[in-house]
Parts: sequence; C-alpha cells; structure tokens
Amino acid sequence: MQRKIQRGFWLVVVTALGAVASAQQSGQQPAPTPGRSLTWEKVKDRFEQNNPTLLADKLNVDESKAQEITAHLRPNPQLGLLSDQITPFNAGPAHGAFAYLLPSATLSYLYERDHKRDLRLESAKKATGIAESTHQDLERTMLFTLRGAFVSMLQAKAVLKLATDDLEYYDHVLVISRDRFQAGDIAQVDLDRLELQRVQYESDVQTALVNLRTAKIQLLTLLDDRTPVEQFDVDGVFDFSDQLLPQDDFRKIALDTRPDLKAAMEAVDKAQTDHKLAVANGSTDPTFSVDVGRNPPIDLYFGVGVSIPLRIFDRNQGEKLRTKLDIDRNQKLLDAAQAQVYSDVDSAYVTVVSNVTLLLPYKAKYLQQAVRVRDTIAFSYQQGGASLLDFLNAQSEYRATELNYVNLVGAYLTAAAQLNMAVGREVIQ
Repeated sequence: MQRKIQRGFWLVVVTALGAVASAQQSGQQPAPTPGRSLTWEKVKDRFEQNNPTLLADKLNVDESKAQEITAHLRPNPQLGLLSDQITPFNAGPAHGAFAYLLPSATLSYLYERDHKRDLRLESAKKATGIAESTHQDLERTMLFTLRGAFVSMLQAKAVLKLATDDLEYYDHVLVISRDRFQAGDIAQVDLDRLELQRVQYESDVQTALVNLRTAKIQLLTLLDDRTPVEQFDVDGVFDFSDQLLPQDDFRKIALDTRPDLKAAMEAVDKAQTDHKLAVANGSTDPTFSVDVGRNPPIDLYFGVGVSIPLRIFDRNQGEKLRTKLDIDRNQKLLDAAQAQVYSDVDSAYVTVVSNVTLLLPYKAKYLQQAVRVRDTIAFSYQQGGASLLDFLNAQSEYRATELNYVNLVGAYLTAAAQLNMAVGREVIQ
C-alpha cells in the first residue's frame, strides 16, 4: 500500500513538473519589474541621449557646420597709411619739419573671380554632409554593440530561469528519492549520488547569476547609466521568427539606407567640387585700390589702381591634378563600399537562415522530446525500471537540449542584429 501511494504521488509530481517544463521551453519569460524594465526602444533612446562617444562624435558635425561660415567669408579689405617727406634735419627758420609732409591713405580689396567663394561654401556643405553620414554610420555600428549587450542580457535571464527551474525540478526529485530511501526502495549510495548531482545545478544557477550581472554592467556602461545593477532590468521578446524577406530585398534596402555608402557617394561629389575649386583658384584675382592724400602746395588728391598677379609659373597646377586624381580615388572607394555592403548583407543573411534552420526542429520536436524522455526515465527509475545512470543521463540530456535552444535563440538574435547593421536599419525586430 505504501509503495502504491508513493507511485501515485510521483505520477502527480511528474505530470506537474512536465507542465512546468513545457511552459519553460515555450519561451516564456518571468514578468519584468513594473516601472524598472526597459524595452529596446527605451534603451536605444537612452543610448542616443547619454553615450559619451556618440555625443562627442556628434560635435564633429557642429564643427563642420562652423567651417561653412569660414568658407563663405569674403576677403578683408586692406588699409594702408603713409606719411612721407618728413624733413627734421633740413628745417630752416622759414620751414618746419612737416612743411613738406605728404600724408596718404590707400584702401584695397581683393576681388575673387570664377565663383571661388561659392565653391568654397559648396565644398564645406558637402563636407558637413559627409560628417553627418559618418556620424550615422558610427551610430549604426554602436547600435549593433548595444543590441548585442541587450540580447546578452535577455539570454542571461533566460539561462538563469532555465537553471532555476532545473534546480527546482531536481529538488522535487530529491524529496521523493529521500522518501524512497526511508522506505528502503533505494540504497544509500544511490541517494548520495543524487544529492551530489545537485551541486551541478547549484553551479549552473550561480554561473547564470554572474553572467546576468556582467551583461547588466556592460549595458549600463554603454548607456553611461549609474543605476545600481540590482535595480536595472530590460524586457524583450527572446524568441525567433522564421519569416524573412528575400535576400535581394535586403540588398536593395541596404543600398538605399547604409550611411557609409552614402558618405562614399558624397565624398565623390565633394571631390568633384574640390576640383572645380582648384581650377577656379588657378585664375587671376585682381586687387582694386583707392588712395587719398595731400601734396603741398596742392591740398588734396585721390587716385585709383588695380593690381593683377601674373600667373606665369604658379597656376595651381598641383592642386588641379591632385583633386582630379582624388575623384578617381573616391570613385574606387565607392565601388569598394558597395561591394562591402553586398558582402555584409549576404554574410549576415546566411547566418540568420542557418540559425532559423537549426531552431525550427528544436521548437517542433526536440524540446518536447527532451521533456518526454526526462519525465519517462524519471518515472521509470522511481518504479525500478531504469537504472540511476539512465536517470542522470536523461537529466543531463534535457539540460543540454534546453541550454542549446536558449543559446541558439541568442545566436539568432545576434545574427538578426548583424543583419540590421548590414542593412542600415532595423528590418528584424
């Protein structure tokens, strides 16, 4: 009668634990702490507002805009003052030292031809466009790092939940095994081996706690946030989707949105403007002047003049050639950037597809099989139909299967973030 009661109790426990395991493998997460968990959008907003590296790089755009002011400035006029024919050593009684003083003032201005000033402003504005695209590209790469830290924290939470559930399940096994030992159903050595195995589950929990804390620290560092680790948490879907756009669609999106590719295109455009400016700088700029003076016995006079440099030797030949070569250089860099876009998208896409291919059979059958094998072997062991080694192996296989699934989901989310970075925007949430 006692053995029948124990068997009935064990059947109820196995059924309940099987339901817990089914909920666990379906990807359910513990409820986040209200008011403290951050979604991905909130994490991204905080990152854009607080990350010092991103904020420092943003100042480069402001500096480039300030250079537009400098590029559009006109040349300053020149003022020259002259006092001539001062005779302090030849002054007679009828003449003073300043009797023949010749004062004069000259005002001159350099006139820039061939739209030099407009071309300088155009080149500066295009430099600002490149700076903005470069800043967006830095944000793109840093968002991938941020997304990786976010995924690592979700993965660490999932592993911790798995380890905690496994420890709770095994503690129930130990309770029943101690009852069986008291009833003389198992030997002392079997109970000792079962209790020694609990150390592995405790170790898994502690390792998961450390990994979760480390992931929190990494994410807080990127956010430049001083929130205590214990009060910081994130909330997100830790799962995968097998719905993907065709690879060519991702390529087209990347060609339209990648900021580094846009910066390469703008660099070609700026190089063409710089070549036009170099040609314009090779032209002659005259200097017009007006002078006013006093020449005794004539009271006042004025004159006009023009100064024209003779561009015989220096016609800015070096800059003309350099800027012309720079157009070809930037065009080749643009071609390399386009090839890199295709490479990034294709590599990230095949990685995502590979992870989805591995995850589908896990969700379709492997997880359910792992739970079923574990519970069946556990029940059989309690009835004396399986050995202790079979029971421990079934437990180990279940843990390995569940952990592999969690790690594969983390790898999928990381690969999805890689694809988002390769495309230039979030195409997979």
